[in-house]
Amino acid sequence: MKKLLSIRNTAMNLLARREHSASELLQKLKQRDHAEEDILKAIEELQADNLQSDARFTESFINQRVNAGYGPIKIRHDLRNRGVNQDLVDAYLGPFQDGWFERMSEQRIRKFGVEIPYEYALKMKQARFLQNRGFSPESVMRLFR
Repeated sequence: MKKLLSIRNTAMNLLARREHSASELLQKLKQRDHAEEDILKAIEELQADNLQSDARFTESFINQRVNAGYGPIKIRHDLRNRGVNQDLVDAYLGPFQDGWFERMSEQRIRKFGVEIPYEYALKMKQARFLQNRGFSPESVMRLFR
């Protein structure tokens, strides 16, 4: 019982700093040499008390990344690496679907200015930047037409 309380307190300290997915909490608590079975019990209790929520984490993460200028491919990849369920990602990315092209254009203008270059090498430099930010190659090429 004391062990579970210690795990719960450590997890709550982590959650007090920022939202974490259940998978992230599991990994961080494993690094502290806690038994996986005990960690899973503690995470279940935190979820039951609504102190940990993958939905809340996903919403927060997506909003932060969208505001930072990242595209849907990178956001999906980062959430997959954090162990978030794909259905949850789809649900929270859905409202942003119609605005990706405008966000991508804003990122290009913010970084490179309004003028679209004529030189192939400069276009490719901008295209690589946008693809690294998580925008699809198809949408990037459409921007340069």
